[in-house]
Amino acid sequence: MTTIRTRRTAQGTAVRTALESMAGFISAQELHRRLADGGSKIGIATVYRQLNTLVENQEADAISTPDGQLYRACEDPQTHHHHMVCSSCGTTIEIEPPDEAWFTSVARTHDFEIHSHTLEVFGICAACRAASSQ
Repeated sequence: MTTIRTRRTAQGTAVRTALESMAGFISAQELHRRLADGGSKIGIATVYRQLNTLVENQEADAISTPDGQLYRACEDPQTHHHHMVCSSCGTTIEIEPPDEAWFTSVARTHDFEIHSHTLEVFGICAACRAASSQ
């Protein structure tokens, strides 16, 4: 993937800093709301542009959920990684993917040539399960 060179702006820095302060994934709308609550005058379109640039530069992760796209600052932007995400609280853990041989075998079986892959696992974490059983 090619890194897109962009100049750093105050708005870009604000989005990046806010994203890095989040523990899990967050929507662009929620990130925008938090920035606005903090006094930032950044527009929602700028938040989306900045998030997409961070993703393209592998500085942020993006996942698709039934509720829409969510973003999170990458812990290690240099390595390809996958996530296990709590559907309730958003807690996110980086996980090891299935063996690459599995991807190759499935692709060969279905006559596919793999260009890339994304793997996200969703569930409910122990803390949320415990809270719901009380």
